[in-house]
Amino acid sequence: MINPRPGSYLLGGIRRLGAVTVFFVRLLLRCVPSLSRPRLLIMQVYNAGARSLIIIMLAGLFVGMVLGLQGYDLLQRFGSEEALGTAAALGLLRELAPVITALLFAGRAGTALASEIGLMRATDQLTAMEIMAVDPLGYVAAPRFLGGVIAMPLLTAIFSMIGLFGAQLVGVQLMRVDRGVFWSQTQGSVDLHDVSEGMVKSVVFGIACSLIAVYEGYHAEPTAAGVGLATTRTVVASSVIVLLFDYVLTAAFL
Repeated sequence: MINPRPGSYLLGGIRRLGAVTVFFVRLLLRCVPSLSRPRLLIMQVYNAGARSLIIIMLAGLFVGMVLGLQGYDLLQRFGSEEALGTAAALGLLRELAPVITALLFAGRAGTALASEIGLMRATDQLTAMEIMAVDPLGYVAAPRFLGGVIAMPLLTAIFSMIGLFGAQLVGVQLMRVDRGVFWSQTQGSVDLHDVSEGMVKSVVFGIACSLIAVYEGYHAEPTAAGVGLATTRTVVASSVIVLLFDYVLTAAFL
């Protein structure tokens, strides 16, 4: 059996990138009319955001607690335990909160979006909409895309707040760092640039994860195996893209 040439993989990747770009442009054109249906949009924000809230809060609490333990152990070696609030706040706001939220979002909400739209494709619901002169891209895909984009920054902000609480819980209650010093260091070291970096990352990650989930579900094969493959591709592609964009955006901000 002859293996395909490496150039064929490159050509396939370029074609797929072009297909995703064209789909993204078409999706953006449908987003403006979707804003005229606020009830549907709020429902999708609830599905993508509120239903991911528990896992986001739990992950934020434990990540903050681990950050407090590791940060205290590291700073203690240099006699700088008072800077624990600074380390926790900057680590969460600029890096950990947007990245971990995006990965959890891809695993929970992204897979749900891909499987839901994929099942609609498998059961010919999207085809039925086209027959009835209803645009499935504007009625199904665009509201779910916007819901994910809106939900991601909100989930990131919640993750940051719960994470800071977890770091404070360990640092102040367990490691006996002074509460006033912890919060004064946090307030003095965090500025608008740090907050905006995390928010920009969360918006970019929200666009990327929602786009991948909607695209994979919309173009899934109309079979059970096709829907499962689309769900798997959503998680893998979203995770890789999030980590890639995280490096690019971090380098750009620095």
